[in-house]
Formats: sequence, C-alpha cells, structure tokens
Amino acid sequence: MERMIFTLPNVLTIGRIAAIPIIVALFFVDGRIAPWVACAIFTAAGLTDFLDGYLARVMASESRLGRLLDPIADKLLVGAVLLMVVGTGGMSTPTIIPAVVILCREILVSGLREHLAELNVSMPVTRLAKWKTVGQMVAIGFLIVGDAGPVFVAPYVTTVLIGEILLWSAAVLTLVTGWDYLKAALRHVVTDNDSVAAPRPRGAKSPPVAG
Repeated sequence: MERMIFTLPNVLTIGRIAAIPIIVALFFVDGRIAPWVACAIFTAAGLTDFLDGYLARVMASESRLGRLLDPIADKLLVGAVLLMVVGTGGMSTPTIIPAVVILCREILVSGLREHLAELNVSMPVTRLAKWKTVGQMVAIGFLIVGDAGPVFVAPYVTTVLIGEILLWSAAVLTLVTGWDYLKAALRHVVTDNDSVAAPRPRGAKSPPVAG
C-alpha cells in the first residue's frame, strides 16, 4: 500500500500542493527577486500537472489517490495564486472579473464531477480545456512577476498587461469549456421525463473520477 502511494506521479502531485505555501510566502518578500522565484516555482508546479498524468500512464501506476489529488492540486494552486495576485494589487480592477470567472468555473466543474461520480460517469478533460489550462498558467506566471518584469514597449506593454490579456483570453475559454461540461453533465443528470437518477445509498463511497 505504501509503495502504491509514493509512486513518482503521486509524488509530483503532492509536490504541487507543497509548493503552494512557498509561492504564497514569496508574495510577502520585498525585492525584485522574490517574484521571479515564485514564478519559477509556479512554472515547475504547472509542468508537473502535465507530467504526472503522462508518467502514470507510461508507468502503469495510476491510482485512486492520484485521481483524487490531481484535480484538487490544480485548483488549489490556481486559486491560491490568483487570490494572492488580487490581494496584493498585482492586476487592474477590471481584470478581477476573469479571475472570478476562472475560480467559479473550477468550483462548477468540481461540483459536476462529484455529482457524476455518484452516477458512475466520468467527465474527461477536453482538448480545449487543456489549452485553457496552458493559457491560464502562462497568464498567472506573468502576473506573479508583475512589476518586477521588463517593459517590452515602454511605457505601454508591460509584464502585467501581457498577463492580464492572457487571463482575459483564458477566461473566455473557461466560459466555453465550462458550458460544454455543463451540457455534457446535464445529459446524464436529467432524463427525458425530467427525473433525476436515484441517489447512492447513505455511506457508499464515490468511484474515482478521471481527469
């Protein structure tokens, strides 16, 4: 049992969660080096999101723990860093809107997956959702660096501006993919006579959900 828990993919996923308090702490460190270090750690953590799933398939070491922690780790990482960027004034006020949209979408999809797990229905990640994740991670990376980054076309094109544009783009993809997931979920939740599937027995465990 212990050997199955501490597989390389699971270690990478747990490491992604462990990186969160370090990144958060770096937001409170003064100077121009701390944002770059935080961005580097965030980037490394984001890369493990793609690497752990790939390794789990290649090494045939997929586990219930990995399927449970992987989506949780992603949402904790994105949610914590977005909140820190907003809380430290690292983005303009209008850009808080796409940040809220992204967080709401993550909560929505988590709720849908939890409910569909009761119906033994998995909700795999779509290709468009993967592109959304890439754009979102890159945008957050730029926002973490913030004012410590270079000015590309003085005084207009700054690191923050690039991050904000990318975050707005990611929010649009977030709405599209969130709507796709919602439509797919509703097909399983509501039948033709508008009846809802029977709830699972009290105390029964939910099956693992992929994605």
